Amino acid sequence: MRAALRGCYALVMGNRQAPALFDLSLKGLPGSFIAVALAMALAGFGPVLLGSPLPPGAATQSVLVNFVLFVAQAATAWIALRQMGRQDGFVPYLIPSNWITLVSAVLVMLSTLLGPLGLIVLLAIILVAIASFINIGRFVVTLSPLQIGILFLSQAVGVFLALAIVAVMIGAEPPPPQ
Repeated sequence: MRAALRGCYALVMGNRQAPALFDLSLKGLPGSFIAVALAMALAGFGPVLLGSPLPPGAATQSVLVNFVLFVAQAATAWIALRQMGRQDGFVPYLIPSNWITLVSAVLVMLSTLLGPLGLIVLLAIILVAIASFINIGRFVVTLSPLQIGILFLSQAVGVFLALAIVAVMIGAEPPPPQ
């Protein structure tokens, strides 16, 4: 875990040696899935841990939505890499991405403690996510800039479609009776 977290930092900093800090084999995949599960749990139940009350079912709904988004992101990455003839890069792509997800979830949770200053942390998280995505593409999967752009676009479309499907399935809350 420590090595993976150092790897996340190295990716954000643009260190070309970052891939060596992850176990990019199939043996490293379960640990990265545990990182994603922890991230989803933090996203759903983190506010409760920080003392914020949640409506009944809100935490579970958050975990389910995050799970659907994770599946959409992973599926579109697999499809895009397959279309590029780079299926060999899927597991090495997924492992550091999963660890970055955990780091991002921790930072988002911490940003809520900072009140209005937390918005600065959220902006930093967006920049960290973009930098890490690009560097995973460059250093881990060794994609060209165009391939990184295609991968990013495919995942954005997949996640937006998944959000739309989730929104339709969950639906909006009906207005209160008048």
